[in-house]
Amino acid sequence: MTPNRPYLIRAMHEWICDNGLTTHLAVDAHYPGTEVPQEFVQDGQIVLNIAPRAVTAFEAGNEAITFSARFGGVPRTVYVPVEAVMAVFARENGQGMAFEPTEPPPEPPAPPEPDNDDKPSRGSHLKVVK
Repeated sequence: MTPNRPYLIRAMHEWICDNGLTTHLAVDAHYPGTEVPQEFVQDGQIVLNIAPRAVTAFEAGNEAITFSARFGGVPRTVYVPVEAVMAVFARENGQGMAFEPTEPPPEPPAPPEPDNDDKPSRGSHLKVVK
């Protein structure tokens, strides 16, 4: 089955907005792939206002949440993998949902170093023809 976190985030956002409140996301700012204004990160976290009046081009997909917003008057684009979302809640009353931390995926192994030898490798079926 697909993870339910993106569906729950979207549902909570809609519920909070339908009740006239302001949706906020608590985000692990150091989760791989997260692109947020680092100058606003505190203790490795950032709280983002994702209310419709605060953001433009908002998209909450199954892999990530993206939008544009102003931070200190400067327009910025934000990219948050859904696994980086720690909570979604209403600013006014704190109602919402928290999520268990997600371990980042392991980094892929580094590609092997290329051989710089001009000699053909042993076992090759190719021959140098002059």
